[in-house]
Amino acid sequence: MTKPMEGVRVLEVAMFGFVPSAAAILSDWGADVIKVEHPDGGDPVRRLSAWGVEPGAGGLTYLWEVFNRGKRSVTIDIRNPEGRDVLLDLVDQADVFLTNFLPPARRKLGIDADEIMARNPRIVYARGSAHGPLGPDAEKGGFDGLTYWAGAGPSMAARPAGVDEPIPMPGPAFGDIQAGSQLAGAIGVALFNRERTGAGCVVDHSLLASGLWAMQATMAGTHTSGLTELPAQDRMGPVSPLGNWYRTSDARWVFLGFNEPDRSWPRFCELVGRPELTSDGRFGTEAARAANMKASIELLDEIVAEHTLAEWQGILGAQEGPWAVLRTPRELLDDEQAIANGFIQTVDYDSGATLKLVSAPGQFDGTVPTLVPAPGHGADTDTVLAEHGLTVAQIGALRDGGAIGSSPSTPAVEPA
Repeated sequence: MTKPMEGVRVLEVAMFGFVPSAAAILSDWGADVIKVEHPDGGDPVRRLSAWGVEPGAGGLTYLWEVFNRGKRSVTIDIRNPEGRDVLLDLVDQADVFLTNFLPPARRKLGIDADEIMARNPRIVYARGSAHGPLGPDAEKGGFDGLTYWAGAGPSMAARPAGVDEPIPMPGPAFGDIQAGSQLAGAIGVALFNRERTGAGCVVDHSLLASGLWAMQATMAGTHTSGLTELPAQDRMGPVSPLGNWYRTSDARWVFLGFNEPDRSWPRFCELVGRPELTSDGRFGTEAARAANMKASIELLDEIVAEHTLAEWQGILGAQEGPWAVLRTPRELLDDEQAIANGFIQTVDYDSGATLKLVSAPGQFDGTVPTLVPAPGHGADTDTVLAEHGLTVAQIGALRDGGAIGSSPSTPAVEPA
């Protein structure tokens, strides 16, 4: 089982990040994802500047590639009656209909769940929203910075001690990608249920639900304690000084995560040339270190600052206590462990550009998905419509009537 979604056809009528990222995962797992875009410009992400990186930088628009690798693009004007008929023809042969259009737009376009499932009762109709399908905000839009990061609470909960301002998201689409991975999993469950029952179903997921799921342990802590928020984490007040982060001599950070500190401490002291600390009454045991927390942290600050990160990697690698380097996003691109497992792959483009992307979480039978570029706008329109039985003449007539987009460079092939 190398591609568990092979043979599954997904029809994506969606834009931006959350829902398209779910379809990208399904594509990584082998599904044939057909992305329906408007003929005039398509998904706005194609032209989106994000976090100071302009579209086209390095020859690519990176968010477009992140959300849409491996898909096929068809351009259909769903507002056009003939265009909607073309979409419904695609629905007939689809296993999943995936959308993030708001309820008023779905109703106006005739693509709401009841209409699509009346056409194909076996289809899994998956809709991603900002706030969920019910309640006062059900028909309101949102983005991950608003609904996931701010509205669900991570921004305030992430504040360290002494910081009153909200914390911004760590990077673009942070919440979109978390919610998208969960939506992809839910679609897989719905397809499994269809195999057992023969019936499709409606799958709902939202940025709010995803954010609340991530925050549930924190929320439960406030409920049981009666606190408004849990105490902020403070580097000078950890549970253990050997469960803390420290700065190296070259201004990098290492995180010590010694979960058996009394077992790890003697070897650590030996490796840093301070064996006398094991018999020091202030530091020799975890209880003593906890009783002398400030002095313990200051001691470790001093010790860690004596060596570079490279030196610490050698020292910490020679002992059993868990540890990690606090790394930058750029460093992750070349992480040997991630590359060895296929978590990070280099995608090559005809233009000569390259981009490192992260494969979908979850591997099957040890097989790593092969990542390929995202499609050009409408690049697969003729091919997909021909697969669904339309002739070259019919496709041309639809194009002349404005139901589908302008002709891509690859000509249509007559269906067998």
